[in-house]
Amino acid sequence: MRYGLIAGNGRFPLLALESAQRLGHDVTVVAIEEEASREVESLAPRCHWISLGQLGKLIEILKRDGITEVVMAGQVKHAQIFSSIRPDWRLAKLLASLPWKNTGGLIGGVIKILEDEGIHLRDSTALLKPLLATPGVMTRRKPSKEETADIEYGRRVADALSGFDVGQSVAICERACVALEAMEGTDAMLRRAAGLVNGRPLTLVKAARRREHLLFDVPVVGLETIPAMRETGTSALAVEAGRTLMLDRERMIEAANDADIAIVGT
Repeated sequence: MRYGLIAGNGRFPLLALESAQRLGHDVTVVAIEEEASREVESLAPRCHWISLGQLGKLIEILKRDGITEVVMAGQVKHAQIFSSIRPDWRLAKLLASLPWKNTGGLIGGVIKILEDEGIHLRDSTALLKPLLATPGVMTRRKPSKEETADIEYGRRVADALSGFDVGQSVAICERACVALEAMEGTDAMLRRAAGLVNGRPLTLVKAARRREHLLFDVPVVGLETIPAMRETGTSALAVEAGRTLMLDRERMIEAANDADIAIVGT
């Protein structure tokens, strides 16, 4: 199969490209300069670099390479819209037309423009289905009674939060919501929460958006999640089974076991 891959940050695009190589797919990578790792160049036969504001150039590259199907892989920090990037005329026109500049509004607008150009977005987990979280406890230690109560409460809060299309994570302590994730990201949210609970343990709960599809903004956890949890005294992690990618899954679970952290798929 031939398709395009829009690469953001983290391990997600690298693992997707490695999977594409194994399956023999022909991939054109369009890497976001402000986000993607230079490693993507070694994993794709064709790699083009664009700035985050260059929507017109993205379309030009995909059409020139005959790409009609695209996967988005890797995070693009939402806060970048407040950075010094200069949008081209196509992106500027889109931004001006949006009633809300949340993730769904921004990427949904880009998807509509791509569709109008004959370029269709595919499920961003298509190449990494084995890395989706599974139901139940995945670590050696099960969540304690207190952690389970925090997870149940956190799920209710995270599900409600997901309807507003802001952050995906909440930090819970003793059935109280200590912090909600916004543009700062999960690790920064945990550090903020740790400063509020006077050393008491936190529980981290992540939830996917209330969408039928997994075209973009899929929740991701990975090996780097565990050091942030250890640093902040976060003793349990709950993710949504079938809708959360666990990158470097085996190493992540091993690190969680070593740290006595419980991980569960809800």
